[in-house]
Amino acid sequence: MSEFVDRRNLDFVLFEMLDLDTLLTTPRYEEHDRESITAMLDVVEGIAETNFLPFAAKLDANEPKFVDGKVEIIPEVGEALSVLGEAGLFAAGFDEAIGGLQLPWVVTTNINGIFTAANLSVANYAFLTVGAANMLNAFGTDEQKDAYLPNMLAGKWFGTMCLSEPQAGSSLADIKTKAVRKDDGTFSLSGSKMWISGGDHELSDNIIHMVLARIEGAPVGTRGISLFIVPRYRLNEAGERGEWNHIALAGLNHKMGQRGTTNCLLNFGESGETVGYLLGEENKGLACMFHMMNEARVGVGQASVMSALAGYLHAVDYARERPQGRPAGVKDQSTPQVSIIEHTDVRRMLMAQKAAVEGGLSLTSYCSLLVDKQKTAETAEERAEYDDLLGLLTPVAKSWPSEHCLEANKWAIQILGGYGYTRDYPVERHYRDNRLNHIHEGTFGIQGRDLLGRKLRAGVSALTPLRNQISSTIETARAQGLNAECDQLEKALASAEKAIEVVRSCEEENLSLANATLFLDAFGTVVVAWLWLWQASVAKQASPEAGSSEETFYKSKIAAAQYFFRYELSKVFNTFELVASLDDTCELASADFFGVS
Repeated sequence: MSEFVDRRNLDFVLFEMLDLDTLLTTPRYEEHDRESITAMLDVVEGIAETNFLPFAAKLDANEPKFVDGKVEIIPEVGEALSVLGEAGLFAAGFDEAIGGLQLPWVVTTNINGIFTAANLSVANYAFLTVGAANMLNAFGTDEQKDAYLPNMLAGKWFGTMCLSEPQAGSSLADIKTKAVRKDDGTFSLSGSKMWISGGDHELSDNIIHMVLARIEGAPVGTRGISLFIVPRYRLNEAGERGEWNHIALAGLNHKMGQRGTTNCLLNFGESGETVGYLLGEENKGLACMFHMMNEARVGVGQASVMSALAGYLHAVDYARERPQGRPAGVKDQSTPQVSIIEHTDVRRMLMAQKAAVEGGLSLTSYCSLLVDKQKTAETAEERAEYDDLLGLLTPVAKSWPSEHCLEANKWAIQILGGYGYTRDYPVERHYRDNRLNHIHEGTFGIQGRDLLGRKLRAGVSALTPLRNQISSTIETARAQGLNAECDQLEKALASAEKAIEVVRSCEEENLSLANATLFLDAFGTVVVAWLWLWQASVAKQASPEAGSSEETFYKSKIAAAQYFFRYELSKVFNTFELVASLDDTCELASADFFGVS
């Protein structure tokens, strides 16, 4: 069994559940078929196993160092990323016209996920570069694209996003980095950016930073934020790397996990002029940056799923091999011990992991498929519907896996017992790596206010396409005999909609959103329950025609769906009731209540 990928489940999600074959008949993706996609996934798995996985523990134990103003990092990192670039995988999801492979985004997401499961810290560098390149491709001028995209897609130049600042954190309205217009149309930037992943290193010839800053005289708040291309090294007249752009590394942050990805404090314009180039329109930088952030949020959800998958696969392997104890009621100590997977509570923990991991993968894959649906939609109305649906589900795709797949990593440690808490096994590293996914690209609380405040409190039109999708799945599932699950899902969705209506009718915004984070988690569980019902319906239909090994796979899908409905979906009703009650316990709690001595 692989340490980091479950290809049978991935094939199920892509081809049996999401019907990738049909997408591959559209003009945009007709150059690909199931055989070519499978071959590509084989190549990716081989690279991940050979070039990423072997040094994951070494990198974790030997994090990058700040030495004489530069970053020192073990050489295997650069070697692995070079292999990725040579294979053309930085460009996997980009159009053939600009040098890409034009793979469906749902395939690209899962390609990145395989590298993430093998070595998350290294995969981050490519993830950030692809996100920056996508944003540049969406908003850049032809001149800007020609200058930067070829080297970024070749994996020769890397990319970052520079949003947060030491004094502002997630409050982007309070950023202070300044941009002064020059006579030639460029800008001089000055200020500091904090928590910049991949912000400095010697792994690539250049680093292309995407920086939020305020042009002098811009409106206050988020309305006055612009976005700039700020290369670590300026380009000379030949378009090659030129002189240093005075972006100074002030220090590295030492993290609990994802240690191999540099995380930096950067100073702009401190020792000389830092030149930036406006990307998109003035004062519209946040809208441009959200193009990258929303993509990154689904990617963070996928990273959480894959960290949990790696932990789950180790836990399964350990549980099968580790003998301990005897069945209940057996008192004869001379009888052989059984593998711990024979103990019901261990199987419960494994089922919790399976339900979270495979449910999470269906969520992030579905959201990625919506990107492909947008690109292949035949009408503006279809495209708008997919856009609404993706917008609604993006905070869910980021947050639900980062909570429940992190919990899955916890169960992996528990199954290994004391060994799981040591570095002899990778499950503790996967837990530490996964813990960051709850925080970056917008914390759980930020996503909750986005979903309930911006997406649902302002109007429920975005809920309509989701409701339609769920209703279609329920109709199919009833035909497969999954009536109890269908009834429960309908009740859960109705409970969510009741809470939404109460929140919408409340004029006090703070009160209405006081429990937005709890709503987000419960709403996400409803969404994942729908996706599990979908999986169970597909498995029910396929099972009678399957051979013995395949029959076991499909039965495992149905059992995991049953677990999810009985153990997880059942919890949401109390949460929705709490939200609908407009409970003010936390809203009215005084700051003086905490740390009282």
